[in-house]
Amino acid sequence: MVDKRQVKKSLKQIQRIKTWQLVILLLLNAFISATLLRVNNVGMLQRRDAVHAADKAGNADDTRARLYDLRRYAASHINANTGPVYLQDQYNRDAQAAIQAATQVSAAGQTANAQAEAVCKPQFHGWSTAYMECFLAELDKRPTSEKLPDPVMPVAELYKYEFLSPVWSPDFAGWSIVVFCFIFLCIIARLTSVMVLRLLLRRHYRGV
Repeated sequence: MVDKRQVKKSLKQIQRIKTWQLVILLLLNAFISATLLRVNNVGMLQRRDAVHAADKAGNADDTRARLYDLRRYAASHINANTGPVYLQDQYNRDAQAAIQAATQVSAAGQTANAQAEAVCKPQFHGWSTAYMECFLAELDKRPTSEKLPDPVMPVAELYKYEFLSPVWSPDFAGWSIVVFCFIFLCIIARLTSVMVLRLLLRRHYRGV
C-alpha cells in the first residue's frame, strides 16, 4: 500500500507548479505559434506572387523556376497551401498563338483575322480571355471562301497548379506547435494527478 507521507510529498511537489503559470505559458506559446504560422503563409504568398509576376513577364524559364520555388516552400512548411495557381498570361499567349496560326494559313484567313482584330482591339486593353472570346465570335461572323481550320486551343487544366503543405513540418512553426501540445498535456496531467492524489488521501487516509 502507498505510504501516506509519500502521497503528501508527491502532492506538494505537483502543487509547486501552479496551473495559472502553465496557462500563461500556453497562451504565450499560442501567440508565438499563430505568428509563426502567419509568417509561413506570408512566405507562400510572396512566392506565389513571384510566379504571377514571372508569368506576366512572359519568361518561361523564370516561371518554371518560381513554380519550383513555390512547390519546395509549400512542401516544407505548414500552413502554406497555395490554392489554385493559374498561369493565365501564359495561357492567353498560347491561345493567341493558336488562333493566329489557324487564321494566317491563307490570305482569306489573314483578312478575317485583321477584321476581327479591328473590332475587338478597341474594346479590350491587351490580350485576355474576354478579347479571345470576342475574336473568335468575330471570326465566326466572317465566313471565307475556304474553310479555315479550327484553332487547337490549349488545355486550361495544364496551366493550373496547386501545392499542398504537410500536416507538420520541422520548422519554427512546427516545433512551436509541439511545445504548445506539450504544455497543454502538462496542464491536463497536473490537474489529473492532483485530483487522483487528493482522492487517495480522502478515501484511504481519513485519519491524516
